[in-house]
Amino acid sequence: MACFYGVSGRNLQGQYKDFLSDFKVWDQISHAKKWLLFPRNIGKRLSIDETSLSNGELYTILTNKSGKGRKGTIVAMVAGTKAETVIGVIEKIPLKQRNLVKEITLDMAGNMGLIAKKCFPNATRVTDRFHVQKLATEALQEIRIKYRWEAIDIENEAMERAKKSNVNFQSNILPNGDTLKQLLARSRYFLYKTKSKWTQNQTERAALLFKLYPDIQKGYNLTQELRGIFENTKDKIIGFAKLAKWHEKVNQSGFKSF
Repeated sequence: MACFYGVSGRNLQGQYKDFLSDFKVWDQISHAKKWLLFPRNIGKRLSIDETSLSNGELYTILTNKSGKGRKGTIVAMVAGTKAETVIGVIEKIPLKQRNLVKEITLDMAGNMGLIAKKCFPNATRVTDRFHVQKLATEALQEIRIKYRWEAIDIENEAMERAKKSNVNFQSNILPNGDTLKQLLARSRYFLYKTKSKWTQNQTERAALLFKLYPDIQKGYNLTQELRGIFENTKDKIIGFAKLAKWHEKVNQSGFKSF
């Protein structure tokens, strides 16, 4: 807009803030850096999560699902993730309004559970399935990282032996051109994706990885099975049964990270 009217963008920003908008008489200006509250945006189905907006600083954000990201979605935004602080802000909303909330979606963090329990006593707390899938994927990545460190240690020891023997060290090259260390490092990204979204290079790399490390393949299959349960199961009872079977497979796998 500044370019269209041939004026300085910084000047236009200042003019809007100081004269065109109601910023200077905004009723939340005194605490806006610490928290914001919009009680009128509350609804029956809410979500609460933490996010990083700038400089790595975390904020807790409470949103109305029916807003779908549009104007009127944010119910509260609080700097930090400390439960007591967030509860203190949300409880500024009258209890009568908070008691109308029927469902709140959150991750598995203890502070989020405490906030939801204290602020919305009548709401059913639902764990966001994307957070559950994320935990499973992180468990898979732990297995990959463990093997990568082992490969690094083995290569370092081999280099040290070669140095003592006064011979040139050469890493073993796999059929796709990777060293073992590179294979484990470069496998990180495709393990987040379904097989249908792999490129040709990723498919070849996965075949090598799974052949050399069957545990990674087993872990990958577990993460994809969990994804399939959430994406393809519509009936809650059937879903619980499938999750129970999946959990038994995890126990049988012996993976502590899962």
